Amino acid sequence: MSDSVKENKCKNLKEIEKLIQEETKISRDHLTPEIALHLITPQCRLFHEPVPAFNTKKLFKEDPFWAFYWPGGQAISRFILDNPSLVAGKSVLDVGSGCGASTVAALMHNTKYVVANDIDEAAGCATLLNAQLNGVDLKRLHICTENLITNQAIRTTVIKEDLILLGDVFYDEEFAAILQPWLKSLHKAGKQVLVGDPGRHGLTAERRQEMRRLAKYELTESGCIENNGFRFVNVWELRS
Repeated sequence: MSDSVKENKCKNLKEIEKLIQEETKISRDHLTPEIALHLITPQCRLFHEPVPAFNTKKLFKEDPFWAFYWPGGQAISRFILDNPSLVAGKSVLDVGSGCGASTVAALMHNTKYVVANDIDEAAGCATLLNAQLNGVDLKRLHICTENLITNQAIRTTVIKEDLILLGDVFYDEEFAAILQPWLKSLHKAGKQVLVGDPGRHGLTAERRQEMRRLAKYELTESGCIENNGFRFVNVWELRS
């Protein structure tokens, strides 16, 4: 990559960071109030504007899913905060990291390092901002925008991390059919795989038979309202 390309990329990322700070509010109204996060809340204009009426892509390249703290991510992060030995001394891969809350939670508890993986570069910017906001060690944070799930050239061969975290990824059957075999291969390779999920369609009873539930949490009132009535959320672990 040439110096001019690097300079333009850094400039673009700085512009994204500025937009995130302008279009979000810092919130602790969730299951992990220990972690402050830049989020789109009811106090933000983007929260109230339907996508057809307000083209968010004029602001961000992709729709800002990273600006919401989804239930599965909240559960994973809460579980880490309640069980710091889970991540202490381990390397962690946070898949579909979004706002980076689970990444921050792991970095708060002496993880070796965390790879925050999200295909949207704005999510990487949000993760970095939220890591800075919470005063964690940025030297142990790595941002990755590769599609680790569907890219056949990557798959398990380059996944070196001990612990794999995924929140709200079983959102439909088509993607779940791709995701479950990948997670099983990671588990077979000796990785610990945790999934946060409030009851989405893709995490069927059959797929749950290959997991064990580690925790169940009740969402905050605002969390229920913002997530279509989901009231509870679970942390699942893949098992043999």
